Amino acid sequence: MNKYIKFALIGLLIAFVVIQFFQGDERVNERMTSNDITEQIQIDSELSSLLQNACYDCHSNQPKYPWYASIAPLSWKVKEHIADGRSELNFSEWGTYSAKKRDHKLEEMIEEVQEGKMPLNEYRWFHPEGRLTKSQIAMLSN
Repeated sequence: MNKYIKFALIGLLIAFVVIQFFQGDERVNERMTSNDITEQIQIDSELSSLLQNACYDCHSNQPKYPWYASIAPLSWKVKEHIADGRSELNFSEWGTYSAKKRDHKLEEMIEEVQEGKMPLNEYRWFHPEGRLTKSQIAMLSN
């Protein structure tokens, strides 16, 4: 093996080990509160389960972090997705939204899901529960 390739591989390995020490902010995984959408809108258990399995990892304060969420640089991307998702819609904070904002968020959610924009493709690759069926999309829409 060429000595330059060997040095490059060793350098990449060292860089990979070093970046593991830069994990960023602490993970957030809070208990469900009375502000959660499942508490605010008395929805049935099937819809609640669907939201928790397909949406809560990015759109709540109760994400389930996958094994790769501890490995940089994948951990950086996971944290970025969660932060972006929460900034757009946080089901854990539903009770703090005004009625107008709730209506708007519901309309946006239905539109995004019907158009196949949500859940994100990257999420669906690793989370089969994020691959919504037509009947699940219809349930969310109703």
